Amino acid sequence: MIKSLREFQLDEESRQKMRAAGRFNAELLDFVRPHVKAGVTTDEIDRLVHDYTIDHGHIPAPLDYHGFPKSCCTSINEVICHGIPSDEVLQDGDIVNVDVTSIVDGWHGDQSETFLIGDVSDVARQVTQCSFDSLNASIDILKPDSSVTEIGHAIVAIAEQYGFSVVRDYVGHGLGLEFHQPPNVPHYPDPRFERIQLIPGLCFTIEPMINVGKFMGVVDPFDNWTVRTIDGQLSAQFEHTILMTEEGPEILTQTSQGPRPGHKF
Repeated sequence: MIKSLREFQLDEESRQKMRAAGRFNAELLDFVRPHVKAGVTTDEIDRLVHDYTIDHGHIPAPLDYHGFPKSCCTSINEVICHGIPSDEVLQDGDIVNVDVTSIVDGWHGDQSETFLIGDVSDVARQVTQCSFDSLNASIDILKPDSSVTEIGHAIVAIAEQYGFSVVRDYVGHGLGLEFHQPPNVPHYPDPRFERIQLIPGLCFTIEPMINVGKFMGVVDPFDNWTVRTIDGQLSAQFEHTILMTEEGPEILTQTSQGPRPGHKF
């Protein structure tokens, strides 16, 4: 496995291209940010994502990816991931994850944030904080050649402090010229990944999905995309694209206007 991962190591030229893709993707999320509020439909958010991306000469990666019908994912309340934008209106008290991925000169930038809409419940704020903190904790412990399972240990430790659960069916992933490529990055310490090392030059996402209740999800049988918590309780997610360098992890998708490590929601 380690030998095969070397196929995905990026040289300096490719790293710069991934940095450019991540930088644009972060700018896109900052552009959308002020529009993610009560009274707006998720279709309106999708249109903003689509138009901004196309107007800048880039491609929204989710659109038509394995048949996905929109240019971003919008996952509200009990939706874990892959929510399809629609005419649903964001309401005061909702939480919504907006997941955007851009293709810039063939290279992918990928990230997501969970937004609090108006006056949310204490548990909504807590699960959002937990996902945010667990993402940052998992980045903080990384160093060149870290095991993938170290990420899972860091995320589960934060989730246990809150009494929440970590989704297992959906994981982080390598990315570059492909939207999804090795290595997979589970958000719990799967022992099968203990010997998988994050060698310098690898690009990957970390995107912990944290549930208030049970960790399991169920796929909507009508659209075959939307994943909801099995018990109807809230779920939150944050995601960054990470480049492992010889000095340590580099976040490629840090926004200028979004929350930074240590932020309190």
